[in-house]
Amino acid sequence: MKLLKKYEEHAYALLRIVAGFMFAFHGSQKILGILSDFQPPLGSQLWFGGVIELVAGLAVMVGYQTRVAAFLSSGEMAVAYFQFHWKFQMGPAFFPAVNKGELAVLYCFVFLLIACRGGVKWGLDKGD
Repeated sequence: MKLLKKYEEHAYALLRIVAGFMFAFHGSQKILGILSDFQPPLGSQLWFGGVIELVAGLAVMVGYQTRVAAFLSSGEMAVAYFQFHWKFQMGPAFFPAVNKGELAVLYCFVFLLIACRGGVKWGLDKGD
């Protein structure tokens, strides 16, 4: 697999950019109503979540304050999973495939990785 080693930084940068873009799109749906009929009430928990998704997602995508933005995003997704998906139910409802929390768990850990690694390649952070 040494053949792929030389593309490691490029692949990570693409992961960061795509994850940030997709997260920002979720936020734009909530906050700006783009391709969505649902907009949470101003100042609600879902509205604040949308603001975090939009702003932090854009920051991760362009690699600006990447570690902070990704850490905040990871935490938001942890809260989303525990509060809105799992709801501390036992039995089958514990599993993300059952409680529809797979995307929240995946985002949580992808953003945790990005928070640990930083912006690195193709980002605005310098010397990160």
